[in-house]
Amino acid sequence: MTLADTSTTAPDLIARRAVGRSLEAPFYTSRDFFDLDIAAIFGAHWIFVATDAELPEPGDYRSVALGPHSVIIVRDDDANLRSFHNVCRHRGSRVLDQERGSVGNIVCGYHKWTYGLDGTLLHAPSQPPDFDPACFGLKPVHVRSVAGLVFVCLAEQPPTDFVDVAGRIEPYLLPHRLREAKVAAQVDLVEEGNWKLAMENNRECYHCDGHPELLRSFFPTYGYTEDNLPPRLRPAHERYLRVDAELRQTCEQLGLPYQLIEELDTRTTGFRIQRDPLDLAGESFTADGTAACRRLLGDFPTPRLGHLSLHLQPNAWFHFVSDHAITFSALPLAPDRTLLRATWLVHPEAVPGVDYDPDTLLKVWTATNEQDAELVARAQRGVSSPAYEPGPYAPTEYQVEAFCNWYITRLRAHLRR
Repeated sequence: MTLADTSTTAPDLIARRAVGRSLEAPFYTSRDFFDLDIAAIFGAHWIFVATDAELPEPGDYRSVALGPHSVIIVRDDDANLRSFHNVCRHRGSRVLDQERGSVGNIVCGYHKWTYGLDGTLLHAPSQPPDFDPACFGLKPVHVRSVAGLVFVCLAEQPPTDFVDVAGRIEPYLLPHRLREAKVAAQVDLVEEGNWKLAMENNRECYHCDGHPELLRSFFPTYGYTEDNLPPRLRPAHERYLRVDAELRQTCEQLGLPYQLIEELDTRTTGFRIQRDPLDLAGESFTADGTAACRRLLGDFPTPRLGHLSLHLQPNAWFHFVSDHAITFSALPLAPDRTLLRATWLVHPEAVPGVDYDPDTLLKVWTATNEQDAELVARAQRGVSSPAYEPGPYAPTEYQVEAFCNWYITRLRAHLRR
């Protein structure tokens, strides 16, 4: 379906969005809305694209697709991160075709225009005497690392509140020493659904009965309060309260911030961060809750630190436990297709088969991601039906409402420009 199939325009749908209900079908199915999302969301905000651990040495690079944009992130000779549009300044060829690699200089494979790691044009064969290479460097993209998480922004003027958000979340992240970590695994999964359905699915645990592996260590009471807690979850809630008190005491002793900060839809860079307990052994996302890696990711005297969770609008979420970290990003491919990229980080000296079993490390979230992919695909098929109409969110889905409210607010701001 496109907006052309109806008499309703995008501004009309945005203006009449009903608070507390899911979005209307064209938001999830229309190419027009997909293009608007690329411009208003992915082209205007800070987007999580990688980790420092993926670019450990000078010359290491990643390329990431954001809609029609291809962006290069590279570590320069001074070990600083740089980012550029992956477009040659000669005739527009894609400069680097691979998703990752290592280079001395950035060389376009078409006519061998050669750029330094700082984007300057170093060599352009067969140019006239008055050719000025200083006018033809790679076009830069804003890039920033926050405690080992790498973000880019395509806008000429990025949202300024990102600096404040970075300053507030860094104290939570730095003890995990992500900049020194290494990548244990990275798994790409294409979900057959709109990127917003992927994000909405992530922002609630109303469906978490469908994640048996995750619910071994993850408390199923996420999103509930005393007022709406079902009787069947009362034992788990009592256990949560007891373990949470223990975790808070441990964090106080170690000087680890743990308090909830939740500003999901009240600012340009919406976020939520909190350290919460895990069930069973309380150490990691495993079948018995024990650490999956013998070497802890930070200088922690105990592995029993629950999980630090971070949500960032528009497309990313993270879990940091004592022995590893998992990063997630949802990148739009088409109105009904989304790339979910999950990356596992471990101690830089951790050895697979010695310090950790890769299958154990990946098992819980690999299964959870595959289960979520099926749920997102089912949701996409449903919203594509002529019978679909927006339904009400449950109280436990308040973060889904916050995501949609943030999204609609950003679209309205974009259309006012």
